[in-house]
Parts: sequence; structure tokens; C-alpha cells
Amino acid sequence: MQDLIFASAARQGTRSAIRAGHTVLSYHELADLVTATATGLLGLGLGARDRVAVYLPKTVETVATFFGTALAGGVFVPVNPVLKAPQVGHILRDSGAHILVTSSGRLTGLQELFDSGARSATESLPDLKYVVLTDSRPANVPNGIRVLTWQELVATARTADDPPMPFHRRIDGDLAAIFYTSGSTGLPKGVMLSHRNIVAGAVSVASYIGNHPEDRILSVLPLSFDAGFSQLTTGFVSGAEVTLLDYLLPKDVIRTVARLGITGITGVPPLWAQLADLDWADNAGGSMRYFATTGGVMPRTVLGRLRQAMPTAAPYLMYGLTEAFRSTYLPPAEVDRRPDSIGKAIPNAEILVLRPDGSVCEADEPGELVHRGALVSLGYWNAPDLTAKRFKPIPGGITQGGQAELAVWSGDTVVRDSDGFLYFRGRRDEMIKTSGYRISPTEVEDLVLASGLVSEVVALGMPDARLGHCIAVLVVSAGTTTDEPTEALLKYCKENMPLYMVPTHIHWRSALPRNPNGKYDRVALRTELESRIVP
Repeated sequence: MQDLIFASAARQGTRSAIRAGHTVLSYHELADLVTATATGLLGLGLGARDRVAVYLPKTVETVATFFGTALAGGVFVPVNPVLKAPQVGHILRDSGAHILVTSSGRLTGLQELFDSGARSATESLPDLKYVVLTDSRPANVPNGIRVLTWQELVATARTADDPPMPFHRRIDGDLAAIFYTSGSTGLPKGVMLSHRNIVAGAVSVASYIGNHPEDRILSVLPLSFDAGFSQLTTGFVSGAEVTLLDYLLPKDVIRTVARLGITGITGVPPLWAQLADLDWADNAGGSMRYFATTGGVMPRTVLGRLRQAMPTAAPYLMYGLTEAFRSTYLPPAEVDRRPDSIGKAIPNAEILVLRPDGSVCEADEPGELVHRGALVSLGYWNAPDLTAKRFKPIPGGITQGGQAELAVWSGDTVVRDSDGFLYFRGRRDEMIKTSGYRISPTEVEDLVLASGLVSEVVALGMPDARLGHCIAVLVVSAGTTTDEPTEALLKYCKENMPLYMVPTHIHWRSALPRNPNGKYDRVALRTELESRIVP
């Protein structure tokens, strides 16, 4: 995967590769920094397949550590910067990280991991040997762990008189990264991505979006989220400039688009819903060539407002899962005809809709989305039983050298129409079953949004002794003036939904919580409702 940078540096070394705040590096400069980082990590004794955890916001050092670790022959582990000490501790322990790259402030926030009563850091984090800080050295250094600064890491690599250490040799099938899911059910689990997965994903996505050296991509998603990391790889494979942005307010995104002439953004539906409600005055989105969504279905109303705000931008509606990086996309030419579709398979992938017995579903028959191809990951880190449940052969599928090819069974319910286009119907464990009907939460959410009375909505099926599930919606007001908002919304639902789909419970909130990847935190919302709704 490091060759995504080096190949672009060979073609166009003086062009801008990455921008973070006031720092701008050309491809030559980024390649040099990646090499220095890799050499510095080897100087710390990084072995082949050793893990390097990165607990930082979007910075140049974050990117250099990802690609430097890969160049050296190690495995990088992105840690979402919004996570707290217990979650970070789980990832460090589970991954067996040897090196942690972070900042002094974040290290202070992790103090409980290094000072747990009588336990030393070597007892609570037995595999961690080094901490590299991107700023100053802290006053309190964890016992048993060597702490050095980023400047010490890369300066030593750049000034050493000895011949450079050879990097550990790697091939495309070797492990490159472990991406931890957001932990919506239980503790986060690590998805193992190979160099092949990452490179194939970059080439595939960049090809259908049409990324090129003139693109200026705005990175707004966490780099610990596979779709956020993909902004780096698709940018670098195409020689584009990637701008890293940790925004405080959604309007900061619009300001950055206007100031830098951004041409492309990939976001999740909750972010797009916020941006659609803002004022894109003075042609702020005039530079946009495309916008893309992943991590959920884009509501029609939100899509319509975004297309008005960015009239020159082509919308790409995408679907993906960490276990296969990216699976489908809807070409912009199909958006008006099929705005609810997640499209067809991306290049170099095959997407199947299968019954539980592995047979292929007919058109319009719900089934499980199953992905096969170069982007199927290596499984879950340290979880062979869980891997065996999700990564399975397709009955009657391909065998190579006597070994059955594994596909990833997504757990998502979709249907395929007669033209081969796919439609998301929901997670198997999120489907609402009420009065004998199976209802997609997405369908309820789309209809509620269409009322114009709410700007955001999450629909959940809650246990009900009579119905099986009752339907609860948590909503954020769109700011419309009405004396009885609940009655107005119920009236709209009754007029526009079949009776079995009308929400039984409506809960108004000033905001909806999100998980570290920016998606709605359905687990937290469900927990909240469990204390308020009696079955």
C-alpha cells in the first residue's frame, strides 16, 4: 500500500499530496517522511507483523505512521481519537501493539491504563514497549515503557551514518492493518486488512469516481473508519491532494470547501443531513465535482437538498462494510431513476443475494448480501470462531488449489430488482417485526423525513407483547412552527404510511447521539428507550 504514495511521487513529485492546517507536503516530501518514519520504527526494533497503534486526530504524522509502518513491514492499528481510555486499552491489549504513536495530552488521558493500582504498565499492557509523542514529552512517564518524541524518531532515521536497515519484505496477501469496528455490539473487534485489500480498494473506488491529479479531496471521516481511510488511498493512487479536516461544526466543512476549492467529499448520512440544512451561499459548493455517501442509506429529501447546494457535483451512493472495505455504488446517471438503490458491485467484486441455505434469491426476494473478490478481508483478529461465522465459502463456489474461496456474509438484508440493482432493507438484527410484517427501519425513517417536520430521525423496533415489535422514532425538529409537533407528525404518518408502519412512540430530542464513526448510535438510543417503553 505504501507504493500508492511512491508511485505518485515518481510521476508528479512536486505536486501537493496532503494538507493539514498550515502544513502542506508534496508527494516527494510525503514519501521522504514515510521512509524516515519506517526507518525510525525499525530502529525501535519493529519486527515483521508487529503492530503500531495510532491514537491521533487527522495529522500528517498520523498518515506517515500508517504508511511508514506498512513500508517497514509492520501492521498499523488506527484508534479513533474520540475513544476514551477503556476502549483504547482494549484495542491496545487485543491487538498486542508494540508501539503507540499519540500526543502528550492523549497519553495523559490514558494514565489509568498505566497506573492501575499496584500494576505497572508492563502488567496492564504487556506488549507495549514504546510510546512516540508528536509533541512534547510528558512529565509522568509510564513505568516500563520508553517514551520518545516524533522529532527524535524521524531525526535519528534521517541523520544515521550507518547503512539503512532493510525493510521487512512483504507481499500483497500479508496483513497491513487492523481496523476496529465501532463496537456497536460488545467490545470492538479487529478486522484484518491485507495490502491487497487496501490497494484493490483504492484502485476500484478511484476508477469509478474518476479521481485524478486535479482533485482536491476533503477528508472529514475518521481515519480509523475504513471509508475515512479510503480517502487517503483513493487520493494517493490518483495523485490528488487530500486535505485533512477535524471540524468542530458542520459549517466548517462548507467554509473549507469554499476556501480550498474542494472537489470531492465522502460522508455518512447524518453528516450530510446536517450539511443539507446549512446555507451554501455565494456558490460555496461550486467547485465540487462529486459527493459520496456510505455507512447508511441517503434519505431522498437530504439528497435533493444537497444537489441544490452543489449543482455541479455528481452524487455517488455507496454501500460498504469494514470486512470488505467497499461493495457497491450507484452511478450518478441512475440516481434520478433509482434514488433508493445502493447500486451494483464495484469493479473487481461480485455481490450476491443469497438465502440462508446459500441459494441465489430471485428478483425482489430479500436475502443476505454476500461479497466475494479481492476486497474480502482476512477475517477478525484473534477471533477464529467469529471469523468462521462471517467468512464462509459460497455453496458450489470457487475452489483454488483445493481450498474453497471465502466470501464475507454481511448480515445485511437487501433485494435485487430485475435490472440487477440492489436495495438495502436493513441489518438482520435491526429489522422490525410487527403485526406479522417485516419492516425496514430505513423505510420508516425516509417517510418521517419526507414530512418536512424533522431534520433527523432514527427508527427502532421495541419489544411489544401484543405486536411483537412496536415502532419508536427519535427525531430532531426541522424548526417548523407548530403548536402540536407530535400530533402534526402523527397526522402525516397516518396519511402517508400503512397503519402497521405508523410509529407508536415519538420522542423529540435536540440532537441524536453518534458513535465514533459518525453514524447514529442506535445501541445508546435503544438503551434509552428500554427504560421509557414498557413492553
